[in-house]
Amino acid sequence: MIPAHVIKKIRQIHIKSRRTVNTLMAGQYRSVFRGSGIEFEEVREYTPGDDVKSIDWNVSARSGKVFVKQYREERESIVMLLVDMSASLGFGTRFGRKLEKTAELASVLAFNAIKNNDKVGVIFFTDRVEKYIPPKKGSSHVWRVIKEIFTFVPEGRGTDVGAALDFMSRISKKRSFVFVISDFLGRDSAPRGDGYERALKTLRRRHEIVGIRVFDTGAFHLPASGMITFEDFETGETCLLDAGDKRTRHWFTETKTALHSETSRLFSKARVDLVELSTADSTSDVLTRYFRLRERRQG
Repeated sequence: MIPAHVIKKIRQIHIKSRRTVNTLMAGQYRSVFRGSGIEFEEVREYTPGDDVKSIDWNVSARSGKVFVKQYREERESIVMLLVDMSASLGFGTRFGRKLEKTAELASVLAFNAIKNNDKVGVIFFTDRVEKYIPPKKGSSHVWRVIKEIFTFVPEGRGTDVGAALDFMSRISKKRSFVFVISDFLGRDSAPRGDGYERALKTLRRRHEIVGIRVFDTGAFHLPASGMITFEDFETGETCLLDAGDKRTRHWFTETKTALHSETSRLFSKARVDLVELSTADSTSDVLTRYFRLRERRQG
């Protein structure tokens, strides 16, 4: 049995996400991701006004006339959500837990895909791949995704982004849009390591990838006074910190900032977009800004 307060939270996110997609974000997703599913259909002779980038130079050279490639857009695309379920998602300060923001984000992306007649699949991961939900359509499928985020009990506590990316590479050969939703706080995000850069680059050869980092700004700072017992959500390791000491507070913030910057560096090296979403942010505002940025780049 699912507790009543969990059902209430699921319904709230379900309703809010559907309303967001139907009002605030109408058309944004489709305008940006329309190019995912195009297949070559035929070549035809060039006519004035055709895009020169579509010219088939090999056919044109053989025939002595200018020909252009024609494509047809597939009726549906596949959107895969790689959702981090590690223990660190349980952290939250003033604006709720990162897990709740993750559920809202996954729901908004799923509703956008469903509204665009796309299929949505999910890979839940921790320090291993926990569960795979094959791509499907329909609002009831979105409900299942949200419910799983709140009720699924993972076996692992840590984070292995690379394992999730490798699994995606193995199971999906058809080009898909892949959203990696995580706080990226696993050991494979530690500074001076290659982490999951190789896995990102490998997956990018076939799929369109977007990373979305869910974080809480409260995690970057210690209180101004008191002895604080700090526990790592994923390893269970604890340490005692003197928050009243200015040097300790400075060291803590610098360490957290370095980890945050390392993830940005890793995505940049792999040439994959990384969207920042704090628990205080509006999910629809952040996604809309990103969709508009992509649209300008594509235009």
